[in-house]
Amino acid sequence: MRAVNKAVRKKDAMELLLGKPVYTEDIAPKECLVVKLLRSPHANAFIKEIKTDIAMKVPGIEVIYTYKDIDQNGKRFTCAGQTYPEPSPYDRLLLDRHVRFVGDPVAIVAGVDERCVDKAMKLIKTEYEVLEPVLDFRTAKDNKVLVHPEENWEALCPVGADNKRNLCAHDESSEGDIDKVLAECDLVLERTYHTKACQQSMMETFRTFCMIDTYGRLHVVSSTQIVFHCRRIISHALGISPSKIRVTKPRIGGGFGAKQTSVSEIYPAFVTWKTKKPSMIIFSREESLTASSPRHEMQMHVRLGATKDGIVKGIDLYTLSNTGAYGEHGPTTVGLTGHKSIPLYGKAEAFRFVSDVVYTNVMSAGAYRGYGATQGLFAVESAVNELADMLHMDPFELRFKNIIKEGDVMPAYYGQVNTSCALDRCLARVKDMIRWDEKYPMRMVSETKARFVGMGMAMQGSGISNVDVGSATLKLNDEGVYTMNIGAADMGTGCDTILAQIAAEVLECSTDDISVFGADTDSSPYDSGSYASSTTYVTGKAVEQCALELRARIEKLGARLIGCGKEDVTFDGTQVICEAEGELMGKSVSLSEIATASMCGNDISLTVTNTHTSPISPPPFMVGAAEVEVDLETGECKVIEYDACVDCGTPVNPNLARIQAEGGILQGIGMTLSENITYSNRGNLYENSFLQYKIPSRMDIGHLRVEFECSYENAGPFGAKSIGEVVINTPLPAITDALSHAAGKRFYELPITPEQIVSKRTH
Repeated sequence: MRAVNKAVRKKDAMELLLGKPVYTEDIAPKECLVVKLLRSPHANAFIKEIKTDIAMKVPGIEVIYTYKDIDQNGKRFTCAGQTYPEPSPYDRLLLDRHVRFVGDPVAIVAGVDERCVDKAMKLIKTEYEVLEPVLDFRTAKDNKVLVHPEENWEALCPVGADNKRNLCAHDESSEGDIDKVLAECDLVLERTYHTKACQQSMMETFRTFCMIDTYGRLHVVSSTQIVFHCRRIISHALGISPSKIRVTKPRIGGGFGAKQTSVSEIYPAFVTWKTKKPSMIIFSREESLTASSPRHEMQMHVRLGATKDGIVKGIDLYTLSNTGAYGEHGPTTVGLTGHKSIPLYGKAEAFRFVSDVVYTNVMSAGAYRGYGATQGLFAVESAVNELADMLHMDPFELRFKNIIKEGDVMPAYYGQVNTSCALDRCLARVKDMIRWDEKYPMRMVSETKARFVGMGMAMQGSGISNVDVGSATLKLNDEGVYTMNIGAADMGTGCDTILAQIAAEVLECSTDDISVFGADTDSSPYDSGSYASSTTYVTGKAVEQCALELRARIEKLGARLIGCGKEDVTFDGTQVICEAEGELMGKSVSLSEIATASMCGNDISLTVTNTHTSPISPPPFMVGAAEVEVDLETGECKVIEYDACVDCGTPVNPNLARIQAEGGILQGIGMTLSENITYSNRGNLYENSFLQYKIPSRMDIGHLRVEFECSYENAGPFGAKSIGEVVINTPLPAITDALSHAAGKRFYELPITPEQIVSKRTH
């Protein structure tokens, strides 16, 4: 292959490195009104009275909106960026009299500068009726305190939701008689695991600016992963037709799922629609940490049954998920805890997976890389690692005995066939990379320091089968170069480059000959958006099919210009050549000449749009192993080495794939060791800056090494599957296993602190 599986430099690399104005704030009009949100100091309260008359007298203040100014005809909406009808319940208002967490918006304030807005916010007088909150998600279901008692709460999809029980979703699935299988097992391990909420912590906080275009339409420019879903959300929130809304995205300074929820867009959109003036909102880091869309806190109860020789016969999983004050992504994240962990074990004869998602009075959760699989894999893989200890068996050996193989049916993965899989090769590769046999389970490096190793494996998906839609428009321009329009959002992942590589492979040209534009609801073909690990697999296939059709049309017009039949020509990327026997043999016409001819007296369109969806979601697989150095006296620990191997089918761009893996591993390390969210008994979040909320830097880890074992997925473009999410999942069980050996006792909750390690060692 000439373009695919090559380390092509990102299309926007130089602009980003040189600090060019490419991000939302960089390109916003200078005259934008500054928009900020006054937020609730209470976890659960009704606004008895709110007075803005004094605040409105501050020079420079344009408008102040409260719940009194919002007319939504009693209709609620969701901010979740999901395909309609959204599984997430309609439980939000633009501004609500009932505030449900500390940080819930109470008023929208807009003025000419930040100074006047800050002053006005201090002068708004609000009187609350403070209510008892539900803060512990373990007690939320059927609690006497209802987070959403309102009658106009609505669930569009049958996800088992009941707001009168604080229940955002409930689901059950199974195969075989799990109780019988577990009763017949030689060993049954039963454990409960807890993962707290954690933040995506992208460097660019949530930000949006809006203006009215020359046709009187609302133009929203936002750092978002979901331009089309965002348009629908704004339409519902403002009660206006989507035909009056245009949403575009510039470069995105990171998303990791956070920007799959419309956290910031609806507020400046409302200001601009009402005032007809440009406006902009920029979330502070504190707002991004306390009023955004973090990972769902979850508790997972696992029962794992096995034979004495290590064959896993049954897995029983119950997951309780905390969606917080609103239900964005609540019904959908929880499913991945079981459906992306249980199928790894192909010898299992039965499984049961039950889940509940509950409302509480804390910041609402949302999408974060891994999307529930991260939590589920921590639980199931940790249980399997403990099983290996109980059986005195090497964790790699136990996995080799049990893993899913290519061609196997996966009952817990919606009955899908495993169409491509190199998991066995990934296991062997990682075991060799980290020199497992030399290091397992530990080795002393000094009198007080030792190094411990642990491992884990993971799977994810490639888009949402039968739901996600990817599209591309390819056009041949004059001079023989191409333009490609997409609706997927490049979040820094390099999808603009990867999709150009796929098109270039078909068209036999350089990726530099393809200009990529996206995403814009006015000009881009419809795309669900960049989430669910869908872009390379789903949109990439649309690009491949689009390029094949464009190539066929180029050959057709070229044959007409030469004067021979379409079946008699070939295209080599620069020219169409006649290969028919006779006087026309060898005659050619250049791509540039074909492009020029298409503009005069032509009826063969050289603009092609293709849309693709997939009935299956082929899982990528990953194995990771960590070597962790622990000070046995203080509990201080550091990941010295992390080795991983990924099966993502064909890596379209190995360099970008490797960077994806390295970044995901680092996030997984942070979730395991340092990232923590804690609340006061009144619902105040303590970790409201990067001083309290510790994400790992490059200085906090040792050597990261990522390699690939390629399967070939026939349903993907040139054999590709996804890679974006699977890469975050293995550090949690791998590092936890290493630290459990260091402490001499198992850990069941994250993050794991030095104090906990020392405490467990001394007891």
